[in-house]
Amino acid sequence: MKTIVRFLLAAAIGLGIPVCSQAQTYPARAIRIIVPSPPGATTDTLVRIVAQKLQAKWGQPVIVDNRPGAGGNIGAEAAAKAAPDGYTLLFSYPAPLVVNEALYKELDYDPDSFVPISLVATVPLVLAVSPKVEATGVHQLIAFAKAHPNQLNFASQGYGTSGHLAGELFNAMAGIKIVHVPYKGSAPALTDLLGGRIDMMFIELSTVLSQIKAGKLRALAVGGAKRNPSLPDVPAVAEVLPGYQASTWFGMVAPAATPPQIAGKLSSAVAEAIHEPDVTKRFDDMSLTVAAGTPSEFADFLRDERQRWGGVIRAAGVKAQ
Repeated sequence: MKTIVRFLLAAAIGLGIPVCSQAQTYPARAIRIIVPSPPGATTDTLVRIVAQKLQAKWGQPVIVDNRPGAGGNIGAEAAAKAAPDGYTLLFSYPAPLVVNEALYKELDYDPDSFVPISLVATVPLVLAVSPKVEATGVHQLIAFAKAHPNQLNFASQGYGTSGHLAGELFNAMAGIKIVHVPYKGSAPALTDLLGGRIDMMFIELSTVLSQIKAGKLRALAVGGAKRNPSLPDVPAVAEVLPGYQASTWFGMVAPAATPPQIAGKLSSAVAEAIHEPDVTKRFDDMSLTVAAGTPSEFADFLRDERQRWGGVIRAAGVKAQ
């Protein structure tokens, strides 16, 4: 990796491209942000909020380019192969950056090579159960699952998704076996959960908060490190299983060898954007937590996430389907 960076910097110098001056004049033209999700998904909604603010700040077009498919790999590969000049970025959820390298035998990009820009937001997963499930708390659920192994099931949006890995982590830490039932996306999984055909699901709080408040689903616990203000009476899983944590997050990265000056400029602009009052309110309305940080802090976060979920994937023997 260091060799590649040195080569690219040497090439820039050889061509008479002053890296520092590039950063000083950045951005001088349109910026493209690749999103490995379809229009309308949470990732897409968030990036459009950020893009609008960056465009207003810099007076340059900021274009959102949706590239869904293959668990996020299509969009991530396109971003990885772009020029490292700050004009093509990737705004992503966890899978392409920290999960897929452990899930797939081969990838056409290196998730570790991206230059971190900023963590943008986090949203805890919630353990939501069908009203037909008698357990009213995590202790009761675990006790029932131990007495009746393989009888309960949990849905997910697919193999290797946050909901799947959260369930596998729960199984491992509780010493139980709740059967995984994968779906192709949140919508069909949630439909079966609401219809009572599935027992439970680890899902983004923002997706099911209205159903929980309407009594259509019961929240047993949240996956954050502590209780969530949106459901103050619902405990965290960590209160029963210390150390348990399962959240979805969203962040921005750039292609390998993007100059640190540009990464820093982007990081500062993103932090400024998401701390504006109207953006903070929109995040609150979606049960999201603003989570800006420096590129270095995001790099540490990504490393920890790779280690955590990579361990879960290997221990559970999860494979991409």
